[in-house]
Amino acid sequence: MDPVVPQEITNELTQILSNLVLGDNEIRANAEKAVNDRLTSTPDQYVLALSQFAITADKQVMRSFSLILLRRLLFRASQNHPTHTHRTLTLYDRLSHTALTTLERLLLHSLGHETSPNVRRKTVDTVCDVANQGMARGRPWHALQAQVFTMASTFNTPSTNSPSPTTPFRASPEAIRESAFLVFKGCPNLVMDLQTDAVLSVFSRGLKDQESIAVRHAALEASIVYLTSADPNQLAQSLSLMYPILDTLPPLLAEIQALQPNSANPVPTPTPPSNTSTNTTQRLRMEGKSPVAHLTTFISSLTPLCSAQPMLFYPHLSGLLSFLPNLVLPPAYPGPTPTSDTPFLGRPSPSNPNPNSGLGEEWNEGDGYEAIEEDEVEERSKLRLTALEFMISLCEARPSMFRRGPSTPDDSAASPSWLGVVIRACLEGMAEIDEQCPYGVEGGLERWLRDDPSSSSTASVENESAPALYEQSLDRMAFAMGGRDVLPPAFQYIPSMIASYDWRARHAGLMAIAAIAEGTGKVMVNELGKVVELVVPLFRDTHPRVRYAAAQCVGQLCTDLEEIIQEQYHQQLFSVLIPALDDPEPRVHSHAAAALINFCEGVARNTLLPYLDPIVERLLRLLESPKGYVREQAVTTLAMVADAAEGGFVKHYATLLPLLINALRHSTGKMRLKAMECVGLVGIAVGKDVFRRDIQDVGECLVRIQNSPPDPSDPQLLHYLMGTWAKICQAMGEEFEVYLPVVMPPLLATASAKADVSFEIDEDATAEGWETVNMDGQTVSIRTGAIEEKCQAFETMVIYASTLGPRYAPYLAQSLEVTLPSMKFYFHDGVREACAMLLPMLLSSGQKSSTLTTAMVHATFNQLINVIKDEHDTSFIGSLFKSFADCVKVLGGPQVVEKEFVEGLVEGAKRFVMGVAEKRRARAHGAGAEGSGEMVGVEGEDREELELIEEMEHFALDEIRGCVGMWREGEPVVIAVSGVKELGVCGRFGLDEDLEQ
Repeated sequence: MDPVVPQEITNELTQILSNLVLGDNEIRANAEKAVNDRLTSTPDQYVLALSQFAITADKQVMRSFSLILLRRLLFRASQNHPTHTHRTLTLYDRLSHTALTTLERLLLHSLGHETSPNVRRKTVDTVCDVANQGMARGRPWHALQAQVFTMASTFNTPSTNSPSPTTPFRASPEAIRESAFLVFKGCPNLVMDLQTDAVLSVFSRGLKDQESIAVRHAALEASIVYLTSADPNQLAQSLSLMYPILDTLPPLLAEIQALQPNSANPVPTPTPPSNTSTNTTQRLRMEGKSPVAHLTTFISSLTPLCSAQPMLFYPHLSGLLSFLPNLVLPPAYPGPTPTSDTPFLGRPSPSNPNPNSGLGEEWNEGDGYEAIEEDEVEERSKLRLTALEFMISLCEARPSMFRRGPSTPDDSAASPSWLGVVIRACLEGMAEIDEQCPYGVEGGLERWLRDDPSSSSTASVENESAPALYEQSLDRMAFAMGGRDVLPPAFQYIPSMIASYDWRARHAGLMAIAAIAEGTGKVMVNELGKVVELVVPLFRDTHPRVRYAAAQCVGQLCTDLEEIIQEQYHQQLFSVLIPALDDPEPRVHSHAAAALINFCEGVARNTLLPYLDPIVERLLRLLESPKGYVREQAVTTLAMVADAAEGGFVKHYATLLPLLINALRHSTGKMRLKAMECVGLVGIAVGKDVFRRDIQDVGECLVRIQNSPPDPSDPQLLHYLMGTWAKICQAMGEEFEVYLPVVMPPLLATASAKADVSFEIDEDATAEGWETVNMDGQTVSIRTGAIEEKCQAFETMVIYASTLGPRYAPYLAQSLEVTLPSMKFYFHDGVREACAMLLPMLLSSGQKSSTLTTAMVHATFNQLINVIKDEHDTSFIGSLFKSFADCVKVLGGPQVVEKEFVEGLVEGAKRFVMGVAEKRRARAHGAGAEGSGEMVGVEGEDREELELIEEMEHFALDEIRGCVGMWREGEPVVIAVSGVKELGVCGRFGLDEDLEQ
């Protein structure tokens, strides 16, 4: 095509781009400066030159680079131009109308003529960005719409199997069609305003494309985005699209079966859930990937639709249930007797006499399984997990569809319900541990016993292993469906797993109980005694990993059924946990010590005391272990045991404290941190009268650690230091005053730290320790570590001020100076909550010490009113009114507050109450059915979320009524609170009169 910029600009840009890809930092930096300078002075010409270069460059890599650079530069925030009210100006906004038109024409040319697949992908991404950003600015791109529809209908000439001579495109027809659907995917607004029938026709044709799997996959992704973006009316007219969408799956399974060698029992291909015929005999073009990988990709692409529009799948559940079990359940090895390779999950039945035969039987022993390559085994494993993710996502999105789950007409054991298939698939997968390569690491059991479980590398490998992923899936299933639906099918298998000869099945059974305990706890508690009876004997199992799983199971049950299990079954659990501390394997006795922490968090003091001596004796012995992670765990457990035993721990104090002080003096890393934590908790447990004799030595150790040069390899040191000083303050009470000059300067410095924010966000990933958030429509990246430390600093100040009272007064003014501005620290809710809690304590300290000034009081009330007026966070607004009310009470009552502050308080309260009333009316309208006002159609997580929102609103409304009512009990906004609390999903309306007064 004809050049759109002068040749000299093209030549200059070519040289600049060549320099940008060089390895020399100085040359590259100069090239970057040149790009920025040219775009600032003559943006039209250089943007068009870059677009033209993306078409004319000889090398693919340079065309790709040009498109990537163009895409990033066009929508990068402009640093030298003002910001609009609702969005930041970008380079795109500075281009002239003519330049934009030419840019669009160049991109359309690249879209239709680029022959390299990699470059085409970059073109599609750039086209979609330009289209979406243009539409957001009121600039439709009709030429793109027309061209993409033409591209979607471009086929080969049937007689020659070559592109039609009339086609305006140079790329292959398959590539053209694929790009068209990728554009529809990336820019759904191109079709949202068109006739639904026309859109469905184009998408259906792409989903049935017989020449290219890539086209079908692109059409699938485009269809999913369309259905996700459609409004209710469009969605109702688009239900038929689900048939060709789901019809893309069976041919891929048929291809897998066709390629399977020597299969005596092939998987039956389910009838496609539609009335359209699919030519399953035609061999599919694999296009560089195996059939298993293609099927995995298709199901993975379909899964987001489960979460977005779950009801679209409801008419197709029976068809899916005939298809998916073949994918999620493992291949079976039929035989007359159980073997070590097969967990004991099956149940004999007339139609399934062999208890070990599984659904979806794809290989029989001796029928070619040995010939399957390792890569294919990995691909099939990924397919199983992907199909399972699809099934679980649908359960999470719409649990009610499965509470009376669909089943096949004969309801036979070989075709269980949806929930049964998912749960069995999870249990089967959890039991598939490779003894020689557990968690993907060579070395077998010896390696597992040798590894340090506290290291990040070990934890990462274990958490990402296939058995762990199946365990996480079971946990999600329990949360989604609850105990009434999950426990019966789960315990159909778990008892036989725990009784199995195969250690992997016993291990999986225990881990399954641990995984489902939290989600099913309300129902499991009714059968808790039977569960305990199942678990306890396995602490004496011959296999160390089973004993480890038993400790994991008990620890999880103690957390998820806290206080109940400790109160009712402490004797049975202590009878196995305490001996487990003497287990010969370090990983097992360390994990038993960890389980004791969970037990102690919910145990009553009097329940623990009879067992205290044998527990502490064994934990002290573990401190002598050669394994560092065992010693660290022992210290942590001792801390929690001391915290639970309280004064009962005094008899062990004299033995433990010297060991901890020695660790503070001579240890480094995790051990020192654990010792610091333990010292603080032991001090609180035994009280200041006992702790006083060692506080000087402990304080000297902490001061030395605090004054040591920062250690980059120990990033948690500041966190533990603040926490330990706070615990010592709680233990020593007012006697801690002598340490304030030591702890307050660094604490105030941490509390006053500014947020480390970056507005330059890498599109691909953010660095470790940074979090991306959206603020006022702009994406920013924040370093999380410093913010967490800031939050902890304010929480520590709360402890100091509340514990020391008037003795905290020397730091009152400095504390107010950092606290008041931080009330508007929007990067972390915890910071603002701590500040709201701290303010009344600071005023109380000043009042009692006679150091509080009128200026301090005015500044505090003024900031509270300002924050209240602007605050929209329901969870925080209640804390603000409570803080205001507590400050008033500290100062002597409502009569001390000036009228201007009261008026500001009432205005803020009125704004919030009216806002809540509007939200609740809208919520009731959306959740109601035919005016019933009930939460029809709102279920599961949605219902729980609404209940949580209403609970926070109730808290805020109660705080408003209590705070404003201190001055004006008859204030309309106070009267209105009761009416507003009856609104929302309860569906009661009325009360405009109260709010308008």
